[in-house]
Amino acid sequence: MAESEEEVDVLVQRVVKDINNAFKRNPNIDEIGLIPCPEARYNRSPIVLVENKLGVESWCVKFLLPYVHNKLLLYRQRKQWLDREALVDITCTLLLLNPDFTTAWNVRKELLQCGALSPQKDLYLGKLALTKFPKSPETWIHRRWVLKQVLRECFPPEPDRKEQVGGDRCNAVERLRLGEHLHRVLHDEIKVCANAAGRYPSNYNAWSHRIWVVQHMAQDNLKVLHDELSSMRQWVSMHVSDHSGFHYRQFLLKCLVGALSLSPSSSPQTDARGLSLDCQRRLPQQVNGEATAAGSCPRSPEEQPLVPAVLFLFQQEMELCTDLIQSFPGHEALWCHRRHVFYLWHHWRRDHDHHNGKGCQSPQLNHTDAGLICHPRVASPGAVRLDRADSRNGPACESQDAMEVDGVPDPRDIKRLKRCLPGPPVLPSEHGFVASILDGCRSPEQGRFALAYRKWLDSVIGQ
Repeated sequence: MAESEEEVDVLVQRVVKDINNAFKRNPNIDEIGLIPCPEARYNRSPIVLVENKLGVESWCVKFLLPYVHNKLLLYRQRKQWLDREALVDITCTLLLLNPDFTTAWNVRKELLQCGALSPQKDLYLGKLALTKFPKSPETWIHRRWVLKQVLRECFPPEPDRKEQVGGDRCNAVERLRLGEHLHRVLHDEIKVCANAAGRYPSNYNAWSHRIWVVQHMAQDNLKVLHDELSSMRQWVSMHVSDHSGFHYRQFLLKCLVGALSLSPSSSPQTDARGLSLDCQRRLPQQVNGEATAAGSCPRSPEEQPLVPAVLFLFQQEMELCTDLIQSFPGHEALWCHRRHVFYLWHHWRRDHDHHNGKGCQSPQLNHTDAGLICHPRVASPGAVRLDRADSRNGPACESQDAMEVDGVPDPRDIKRLKRCLPGPPVLPSEHGFVASILDGCRSPEQGRFALAYRKWLDSVIGQ
């Protein structure tokens, strides 16, 4: 029996060393996994490295996992001494097999604090563990702790004034380097969250971590928020039943609305909307044109870019909801998302009107009739028609719109004009959308969700 235990110790020590050597040979390993193999068939290492994929034959796990587990516990109980290098190797092996072992992550925290580990190596280990265990809560918790250390490095405390005067140039270069490093970490972390969400449906831990990353590392950066919202458009279109993805999109929409509401007073030289160049080109044609045609009450220059930008965000989101609901009938997540977006718009419009005063309300935000609304009954998803039946704007506005249409020589621009976004979401337009869904409904689930949405509109918004 003693000889068999010694053989097992020799075996697992060799496996731990093979795992460490695999990372030294290929520092670009991007995925780990178990290879189904009930028993050892050849006299070779159970560690298989193919391109950037690391595999462990399953037969050795029953020997390897108890060994590294007991080793680490003996070290924590001060019954066995291990040097830093051995601790790094043992915790690495243990966490690749069982990433929810909190003690191993705590040991790596101590190693990181004493300088034996770098934050990049710890983030890399967690990234690999998430390829096999994408929902591991302890891994996500540890990543947040490591990212806090990175943030402390990128935002050190301000030096004294005397030291600051002598090293302004060095500090500027260092801040630029730290800013670029933080941007790379943010980009990599979002990519890790996206990969984990794709491996496990409705991965609440991954989406919660992504929200934390945006909150603490983006710091209301309008470009980051808008880029995230744009990149998520394709993801939610391919995962129409994933509530977590839509919840993250709702979070981004709230952050963008809040940041846009504060940004106009920050710097008049920068673009207060924080939108991408493509949206900046489309925004004056689709939103500002309607705002200037319908606006009868002058507003301050600081408020002028705010309403079109926020209105444009909600128009895009409602258009996305409409396309997905019509293309993929019978998915509750889509209707819940539409409900949340309309509720957020309704409250923002009410708060904005209350802030500006009832006597100076912009018509494009407050009218509840069919003016400037793309009615789903008369418009197909492929070609949206603007119904400008609102007579309050007068014939001058209609002639102005006609001049804009007649002055477009390119047929592609005419097609783009026909497909322009509808007016602000209002209660009659939502009732019309529900009616159009019920008219051509062939799915009982779709009809049930549409009726529930209409009931919610009447009971919550219509009061």
